[in-house]
Amino acid sequence: MITVQELTDIFIFSVRDGFVQVSAFVAITVLLFSYIQYQSGGRLVRFLEKNKHLQPLAGALLGLTPGCGGAIIAMPLYVRGSISFGTVVATLTATAGDSAFVILTQAPVAALYAYGLAALAGILFGYAIDYWGLGTGRLDRAFQQIGDSVMNGSFKTTNVSNDKPSIPNIDRSCDHDTSTNLRKGGFWHKVSHAIHIAWWGLAIAGLIAGIEYLRRGAPEVPLAFGLDFPTLFTVAGLLGTTLSFYLYIVGRRIIGEECSGRMRNFSNTYAAFKHAAMETSMVTVWVIVAYLIYEYSIVIFSLNIGALATAVGIWAPIAGAALGIVPGCGPQIIFATLYASNQIPFSALVANAISQDGDALFPLMAIDMKAAIIATIYTTIPALIVGVLIYYFWPYASMGFGVLG
Repeated sequence: MITVQELTDIFIFSVRDGFVQVSAFVAITVLLFSYIQYQSGGRLVRFLEKNKHLQPLAGALLGLTPGCGGAIIAMPLYVRGSISFGTVVATLTATAGDSAFVILTQAPVAALYAYGLAALAGILFGYAIDYWGLGTGRLDRAFQQIGDSVMNGSFKTTNVSNDKPSIPNIDRSCDHDTSTNLRKGGFWHKVSHAIHIAWWGLAIAGLIAGIEYLRRGAPEVPLAFGLDFPTLFTVAGLLGTTLSFYLYIVGRRIIGEECSGRMRNFSNTYAAFKHAAMETSMVTVWVIVAYLIYEYSIVIFSLNIGALATAVGIWAPIAGAALGIVPGCGPQIIFATLYASNQIPFSALVANAISQDGDALFPLMAIDMKAAIIATIYTTIPALIVGVLIYYFWPYASMGFGVLG
């Protein structure tokens, strides 16, 4: 029987860990791209729009960025119609997620091969979808029927098989702000800007704590309030998440970033910082919800990801691909840790690396659930194919390939 104390601990640790382990890294990546977008005057996005033949390749390179920041950047570009659905699939297939930090530090050779194979699979599958469709039209029609008969229209977005914006008039829908009266220099306007600045201070602190956390081998970090690393981890995590919820629920309507999950041009550097903070805050909210669902499910239903390590033979890569369907990076980090401790084979690691979409799926889920579900289907297929091929033909398919010491 789970106790109130256990439920409370799960809540506090999930709220804390989500910001340090995910959001701080996402913030820096999104800020970097937003700043490049500002400095280039949007030329980078226009270049991608004019050179569709390069999009899946560019998407895979974004996905290869350790963590999920690069892949998160691609989702708003798809929603506004700047990149193709094949590029989305290429990006998510190549996404290394936060589990990449574990593999990079503890099995760098395995990381080189696993994520290289994931990028190659993403590029090939992305181009195949853009040029041949691979059944996206059929899935479009199937989900349209679900939307009409079951989901009450929640899947009524543009077909993934065309190059139009995911949501019609999406840029125009962001011109309206329901809280213009609050953005005239009043009390809440000043408070929200101050919170935004404080949020960036916590994001930097969280990044420092997150890097040190990975350097130490991703250990369990106790809840602490003193003058040491656990304190930095705890304070940055708890306060960072708290301010993220404020910015996403309230602040964005006051300081002019009401439409999350959108990509646009920026008038100055501060606007780029503000956009990155709001996008990361949205991701934080989804990540925390996912963390809580995952952690409570583990306790309530006595789930054990470690049991996947008992999968033998051909079932190992299948189990890795199946786990990758779960959005977010929490389960994938555990899976990577199992590989680093020689409990699962390389074929399972590769299948999981290809299948997992990481936290990048959350912005797409928030705006276009249909596209998110279809993308998950299309990242699982190459995961199964490559994982099985690795199992049968990879000369170093046994456990321990590339693991240090």
